[in-house]
Amino acid sequence: MTSADRKALINDYKDRETIAGVFAVICSATGRAWVGQSPHIDTQQNGLWFSLKMGGSPFRSLQAEWTAHGADNFRFEQLDRLSPDLSDMARKDELKRRAALWIARLEAEAL
Repeated sequence: MTSADRKALINDYKDRETIAGVFAVICSATGRAWVGQSPHIDTQQNGLWFSLKMGGSPFRSLQAEWTAHGADNFRFEQLDRLSPDLSDMARKDELKRRAALWIARLEAEAL
């Protein structure tokens, strides 16, 4: 791969469209749920699972359940995806509103 090819790939990666959204992490063993929001919903699970596997998640109740029941008892679900046409301020407000809605629906903890 040439230097120009590499730069082109990096620019394509940086220019890709990101989708914001609301997600849930659900423990099959206990039925507990956690709801969070992310400006990059498609990559959120990887970062969350990594921190949980390393034991360094900032979400203590989620980390405790993960440690007690193991990775096989957890699933990640995308609950809502926002339109990419929203402005940054509107996106933040809409993420907060939808996350609060899903927390109430699922009787979940906020992430």
